[in-house]
Amino acid sequence: MNGRILIVEDDALIAMVLEDMLAELSYEVAGKAADLNEALALAGSITFDAAVLDVSLAGKSSLPVAKLLDEKGKPYLFATGYGSLPDGMASGKHQLLNKPYQLHQLQAALASLKTTS
Repeated sequence: MNGRILIVEDDALIAMVLEDMLAELSYEVAGKAADLNEALALAGSITFDAAVLDVSLAGKSSLPVAKLLDEKGKPYLFATGYGSLPDGMASGKHQLLNKPYQLHQLQAALASLKTTS
């Protein structure tokens, strides 16, 4: 196993595909959250190695989750279909995964988290 990943994604189909991709890459899904409150609760209470954060959760920014992960020293990457990160999220230290992404792109992004953490 490569590690335990927290999935924060409001689109159920994308979350399922991501879960399958993670399994194929020998990662375990530590938990899944579809909204901001659920994501904050899980990020604060479960054991995981890294997270994949959808930038927008039902119209709300996932920035509070990112800040919590920063405080906990947990690596994460942002996933978005917008092509870039919104104001307040832009940072050179965070990997950006553009939707729709493929398995090799996810694999490379997750590998980069291991080298920067």
